[in-house]
Amino acid sequence: MDHIEIERIWEPGSGLGGRRARAPARYRAYVPAEIRDRDWRLDSATAEALTEAERRSREIETRAATVGLDTVARQLLRSEAVASSKIEGLVLSHRRLAKAAVAATGDVTARSVLGNVAALQAAYEFARGGEAFSTAVLRDIHRRLFQGTADERLGGVIRTRQNWIGGDATSPVSADFVPPPETEVDPLMTDLAEFCNRTDLPPVLQAAIAHAQYETIHPFMDGNGRAGRALIGMVLVRRRVCDRVLPPISLVLAGSADLYVRGLHSYRYGDEADWFDLFAGVTTRAAEATETLAERVSTLQQRWLEAAGHPRAGSAPRTLVEQLPSYPVLTFATAQEITGLRREACRRALNRLEEAGVLRETTAGKRNRVWESIGLFDLLDEVERQAGDPPRAPAATR
Repeated sequence: MDHIEIERIWEPGSGLGGRRARAPARYRAYVPAEIRDRDWRLDSATAEALTEAERRSREIETRAATVGLDTVARQLLRSEAVASSKIEGLVLSHRRLAKAAVAATGDVTARSVLGNVAALQAAYEFARGGEAFSTAVLRDIHRRLFQGTADERLGGVIRTRQNWIGGDATSPVSADFVPPPETEVDPLMTDLAEFCNRTDLPPVLQAAIAHAQYETIHPFMDGNGRAGRALIGMVLVRRRVCDRVLPPISLVLAGSADLYVRGLHSYRYGDEADWFDLFAGVTTRAAEATETLAERVSTLQQRWLEAAGHPRAGSAPRTLVEQLPSYPVLTFATAQEITGLRREACRRALNRLEEAGVLRETTAGKRNRVWESIGLFDLLDEVERQAGDPPRAPAATR
């Protein structure tokens, strides 16, 4: 893809670092070509891989319906948020996230990942409405990412200075990649939004390009990776490939960090098909992980029902078992809301599941009593480990 590189002078803004760090230096910033009207020619192998990824992604909603769409959709949303945050160095377990979601804690990492969950929910909801993309929409998704965190001031604010990836923190001179100068960001974001509104491209290809272009522009000072991966799902939802159940693409990318970086490099420097092949393979694997998750959650629910003595349909214990994958950590108030029971009846239902080994009582935060589902977090960890095994790299020559 045609691009230009602009030579600039880096003027240090402080006296930090040694003499070399304080001296002005030349660097080159990458400016991608616009994509709103561009056409792509694909070889047959890449086109087939993209078509297969789309087919598998379209099928997962039907497979997920065997467990319950909301059940699988909510868990996949959390898996996507956890994995996308992990790529950026925000690492926490599903158990820790679930506890933070039901009780106020001082867990800064959990609050950041919960912000990612909220941003993804808002992003996908927007895409379902079919409204046009705009720079304002892309900024709003980023703003939601930081809402309620210590860095809330950064949310949705397009950068006004140069940023860079890797290398020395004091200057872009030795960076692994230098995105466009701040003066180029606004027009490039407008171009990207207009590209996302196209309907004449294969949807998975469009999602791959939109994400790579977003990461290349790097429009914000922080949170670009998480917001850019949210854009993948937005494109797939808007193009009606997915609706409520989306393949956790970040989960596979998180296990393939080196290939991910190499793929983006290929997109920028002329061998885009390597990125398209990798992205198609990642999407297919994410769809497979969704099917595996649905099957294993269904099996776990059957074990829970058996342990609880096969409670009758519509009963409080059965309703709780059916909802546990969506609410892996329950407060008493949530259990009452799910079952519609009065206090004593709800307590009896929780006790029955606790005695059966379906739930265990624990705490969240300092003194908040909650019930945790037994076996679900181990199941999630195992599915995610398998999905995150690095795929084979695309061929070096074509």
